[in-house]
Amino acid sequence: MSNMYKTLDLSSKIKLVVSDFDGIFTDNSVYILNDGMRVKKVSYKDLMGVSIAVKNGIKVAIISGEQSREIDYIAEKFALEDIHQGIRIKCPILNDLKEKYNLSDEEILYIGDDINDIECLKSVKYAVTVNQANYAVKQINGIQITEAPAGDGAFREVIDNIMELKRQEESNEA
Repeated sequence: MSNMYKTLDLSSKIKLVVSDFDGIFTDNSVYILNDGMRVKKVSYKDLMGVSIAVKNGIKVAIISGEQSREIDYIAEKFALEDIHQGIRIKCPILNDLKEKYNLSDEEILYIGDDINDIECLKSVKYAVTVNQANYAVKQINGIQITEAPAGDGAFREVIDNIMELKRQEESNEA
């Protein structure tokens, strides 16, 4: 594989990547400023991952338990239409997305890191988490763990893996 990560066992057929936000796009830290404003650090690696996905026809959805201006920024920057914030029980949203786009299990990947992601991670064929995830998430049968850490390229690693599979498939067809 041409990138710096290990190869995840994914599919070139993935059309929708659904991700949690905190603990995937962020390192789970919140900076609370003196005036009470909250700030979260997001890596450009992961933003580039969203850009690459969108430009290549892979839909990106975010389902977050929190409400966050950082998510609004990403949604606006990349014209993402499937943004769900303040969601505690995430699986109904995941099921709605599957139905909305008429996707099979092989066409959906879910990335999450905490106990409120477990139901979604167990309900998809391609389930990915980060090394910093809650121990219960890492115990899920078939879960794959990124090499890149949360908030520093984990989302991008997933997208790079899918894109590499698509490139290999295209070169095999040529």
